[in-house]
Amino acid sequence: MSRRKARETAFKVVYQIDQVKAEPRQAFDYLLIETPLSETEQAFSWTLIEGCISHLSEIDEKISRYSNEWAIERMSSVDRNLMRIAAFEILFIEGASPVVAINEAIEMSKRYGADNSGSFVNAILDKIKDDKEQA
Repeated sequence: MSRRKARETAFKVVYQIDQVKAEPRQAFDYLLIETPLSETEQAFSWTLIEGCISHLSEIDEKISRYSNEWAIERMSSVDRNLMRIAAFEILFIEGASPVVAINEAIEMSKRYGADNSGSFVNAILDKIKDDKEQA
């Protein structure tokens, strides 16, 4: 199973919700036409989308706590939404591998973000991971 494709689809949906207030299920179904996913991948991707939406204020609070110089609304939408997806996975998915979630977010930030996105995303998600491990 390619969880990378599932994460990327989830990111694209959450990004659309953030940018144009897209309806989540409609955006997801549309992307599945473009990027078919197996049933397992679809389920994982939808879990990330739904979880990210339902825990958005808690996730944004964590991201804001560790991004001292950047208000969440001033961050690039790519960085903000990649971190939201990965932070949800780290904080709320039982048995998830935080390192994998972070690495996937970094890889996507290199593809979709600015030159410094990878290091920015990595720094904040590492702090969220460390905070959860110490809890």
